[in-house]
Amino acid sequence: MYPLLARRSHLAVYLLLWLLMGALLTTLLTGQGLLAWGFAAAVALPLSVAYSFICLSAWYVSRGMPLAGTGAIRVLFTAMAAAALSSAMWLVFARVWMALIAPRFGVDGARAFATIETVLFGVGVLLYLLALAVSYVLVVFEASQEAQRRGLQAQVLAREAELRALRAQIDPHFLFNSLHSISALTTADPSGARRMCLLLGEFLRESLALGSEGRITLKRELALIERFLAIERVRFGSRLQVDISAGNAQDCLVPPLLLQPLVENAVTHGIAHMLEGGTVRVLAERDGGVLRIVAENPCDPERPKRGGGAGVGLANVRARLRALHGADATLAAGERDTVWHVELTLPALGVEPS
Repeated sequence: MYPLLARRSHLAVYLLLWLLMGALLTTLLTGQGLLAWGFAAAVALPLSVAYSFICLSAWYVSRGMPLAGTGAIRVLFTAMAAAALSSAMWLVFARVWMALIAPRFGVDGARAFATIETVLFGVGVLLYLLALAVSYVLVVFEASQEAQRRGLQAQVLAREAELRALRAQIDPHFLFNSLHSISALTTADPSGARRMCLLLGEFLRESLALGSEGRITLKRELALIERFLAIERVRFGSRLQVDISAGNAQDCLVPPLLLQPLVENAVTHGIAHMLEGGTVRVLAERDGGVLRIVAENPCDPERPKRGGGAGVGLANVRARLRALHGADATLAAGERDTVWHVELTLPALGVEPS
C-alpha cells in the first residue's frame, strides 16, 4: 500500500498541501485574466485534489526506475513521459469537470477550457515532476534509514554474540574450581563432598534458569551468590563469613552471574589462603542513576601468585560491562591494606526506589 494511504493523518496533510496548490492555481488563472475568480476556484481546487491522486503514481515510478543503476537519460525520458501522460489525463478530467459546472456560472465550458488548456498542461507537468522529485528524495531517505537500521541490528547481534561467549566462559571456569574443591573433600570429608555436590546441582539449576534472562534484579543475583557461598562454606566452615547488603539497590537490573566471578575470586584467591579465614563482603547502593557495587575480601600479602585461570573472572566481568554499557560502566580492582577491593559502577536500571 502507498505509505500516504496507510495513515489518515498523512493523507490529510498531503491533501491539504494540494489544496494550497489549488489556491495558487486559482490565483494564476485569475491573475492572467483567464477566468473569473469564483469559476477559477471551482475549477482549480477540485482539479488539484484529483491530480493529487494521479501524482501518487510518481511513488511507483521512482521505485521502478531507481537512480542507482539506471542511466540518467533513461530516468529523464521516463520522468518526462510519465509527467506528460499524467498531465494529459488531468486535462481530460478538467474538460469533463468544466463542462459540468460551467452552466452554473453562465460560462461556455468548451471555450473556457480552451483558454486555460495550455496553462493546465504546463502546470500539470511541473507538478508531476515535483512529485517525482519528492518521491526520489523519500526513496533515498528510506534507503539511508534502512542502512542505519541494518547497521544497528548488526551491532546488536554482535554485542549479543559477545555476551553469549562471555557468559559461556563463566561456566567451565566455575565448574573447574568447584570440582577441584569437591575432589579435595572426597578423602577428608566424604559427607561434605556429597553435600557440596547437591548444593552445586541446585546452584547450577538456578543459574541456568537465570542465564536465560537478559537481566535480573540485583536481589536475585545476590541470592544466587549466597547459594554459591553456601557451597564454599561446606569446605571452609566457619573460616568463611559472609556480609551481603543491597540497600536501596535491590531492584536494580544487572546481567545474571555478573558478581559470581568476583565472589569466586574472593574465596579462591583470598579466603583459601587465610588460616583464620575472613569475611566476603558484597555491598551495593544506588546513587541517583548510578549503581555502585563493592566486593571485598581479606588477602594474604604473601599468597602465591595467581596462575592458570587467574584473571579470567575480572576480565570477564569487565568485558560484559563494556559490551552492555560501554564507557558508562567501570570496574576498578586492587589491594588496599591486605584487603582485595573490587568496585563496579554501572547505570542504575530498573524501578526507582520508593
